[in-house]
Amino acid sequence: MKKKVLASSFALALILTSATATAHPGRTDSNGGHYCRTNCAKWGLQDGEYHYHNGGSSSSSSSSSNSRKSTYKKSVTKPKVTKPKVAKPAYKESGLRVYVNGNKLNFSSEPLIYQNTNLVPLREIAEGLGAILTYDNDNGTIGVTKGKSKMTLTIGSKIVFYNGSSETVSAAPKVIKGVTYVPAQVFARGLGTGIELDSSNNSLKITY
Repeated sequence: MKKKVLASSFALALILTSATATAHPGRTDSNGGHYCRTNCAKWGLQDGEYHYHNGGSSSSSSSSSNSRKSTYKKSVTKPKVTKPKVAKPAYKESGLRVYVNGNKLNFSSEPLIYQNTNLVPLREIAEGLGAILTYDNDNGTIGVTKGKSKMTLTIGSKIVFYNGSSETVSAAPKVIKGVTYVPAQVFARGLGTGIELDSSNNSLKITY
């Protein structure tokens, strides 16, 4: 009987000693831990280090985990915004000077250059040459007559008829900003006139 009492007393003493070793002085908070303030080195801790008495991890591991979380940033790739390219017009003002029998024509709409072809306003070049115009709006055809010469052109078509015979030219008549333009040399030649293009002087001389 005495042996059992001694054994129980010895076991109880071990439990108390173990509890004392893991729970040093200081009250714990609601989370089961506190900051070390007394004999910290004795318990394998540093002064002011937060630790648990219920087997939880110390504040050092918790703080390092929080540090890793706080330094992680999700990289976001912003989509590239490309501006739409503005298409340049295929034509530009040529500054061409046109002379009819030595007299310079004054155009209200500037002559243009398109695919290396000089374009001039249809109505004004026709009037300067004394030609008569007729329109077929349904088919987009233009009739031009001067004396015995007759020419037929179609908007957007490179096929031109000279006195009934067809010919393919370098550029078709075009409507640009509400003005109908025709190839200058093609138009003048179709009416039986003489033409002389002076590239160095950027001038076109027409005679009849």
